Amino acid sequence: MPASTRELYQRHVLNTARRSLALARGEGARVWDEDGKRYLDLGGGIAVNCLGHAHPRLARTLADQAAALIHTSNLYHNAPAAKLAERLAGLLGGGKIFFTNSGAESNECLLKLARKAGDPAGKFEVIAALQSFHGRTFGGIAATGQEKMRAGFGPMLPGFIHVPFNDLAAVEAAMTPRTAAVLIEGIQGEGGVMPARADFLLGLRRLTRERGVMLLYDAVQCGHFRTGCYQSWQRILEGVPGGDGFRPDALSMAKSLGGGFPIGAAWISEEYENVLGPGSHNTTYGGGPLGCAAANTVLDVIEDENLAANIRARGDQLLAGLRPLAGSHGITDVRGFGGMIGVVLGHEGAADLATRLAEAGLVVVPAGTGVLRFLPPLNVTAAEIDEGVAIMWKTLG
Repeated sequence: MPASTRELYQRHVLNTARRSLALARGEGARVWDEDGKRYLDLGGGIAVNCLGHAHPRLARTLADQAAALIHTSNLYHNAPAAKLAERLAGLLGGGKIFFTNSGAESNECLLKLARKAGDPAGKFEVIAALQSFHGRTFGGIAATGQEKMRAGFGPMLPGFIHVPFNDLAAVEAAMTPRTAAVLIEGIQGEGGVMPARADFLLGLRRLTRERGVMLLYDAVQCGHFRTGCYQSWQRILEGVPGGDGFRPDALSMAKSLGGGFPIGAAWISEEYENVLGPGSHNTTYGGGPLGCAAANTVLDVIEDENLAANIRARGDQLLAGLRPLAGSHGITDVRGFGGMIGVVLGHEGAADLATRLAEAGLVVVPAGTGVLRFLPPLNVTAAEIDEGVAIMWKTLG
């Protein structure tokens, strides 16, 4: 009898994740395991599958582009990358794009950019937030404000200072003549779906401009329409005086960008777009025609199907369904925007609750030990949200 998928994983795949289901296929917001059991997937591959599973337009694009040109290296031009760069830069009001393969690589680009820009003045330090997450490379874990991510990998890359999130005074106190940049997430994902406050974002932009310090924005999880706006700051600052003028100096993206195909990017504003030149930074696979074609189709579908408005409405619906749980069943809070909602537990049982929910037919994602993340596709339906809420209530009893 041939070995099962789980047995093969146990024998041959490095044990670096707490894996549970053996998934075989998906369609929309549904997935099926190898035994044929169906699940409602509101975890979205950790905020990646923004169009759900097996979207026909994305599948067709991948097949057509693979038949034409899969890889060239970025030593050459290709039309899908040129088109995607134009669209992403347009959404951010100018600047230029560096294509990567993941969120971690995108953040590495931002960190190298900050050090290269600051080098002539002796600036190299980066201030980041406690409970943040910026990837698992050495630069990424040094920037990450969670000790558990760094444990066993010391000594850390020097030059990183961590302060409480949403604490402008702490950022200002940590600044020195060596400060090159401040790096934040608009909504901390792995840190428990914790949004930045409007006054913090506006104050941070003012402070960094006054001090000649770069503002770096990690939008890997909270960006690309997940909140109902293109970027999370647009949702957080909606209707706030001065909010229209907010823009960071550089931004990292990945996850939803390719709708499941691995692709990332770093956007760099006009002021810094010439800091990294030939030889200072590059990547073999970044900006490949297949990934860029996929990302262009993701943008097409989001625009054609008005998915920003949909996920905004479905997020409000999800919040309305889950917020009454706060104050019971050990739940202390429900927070977030659009397709990024966190259920905060008053105990360290997020993984166990996620397992119980999967047994009941609902896939969600823990954030640390005490928060459950709901990260549905942007095209999730009202009926699917109602179903997910019902499973949550029933499971909690």
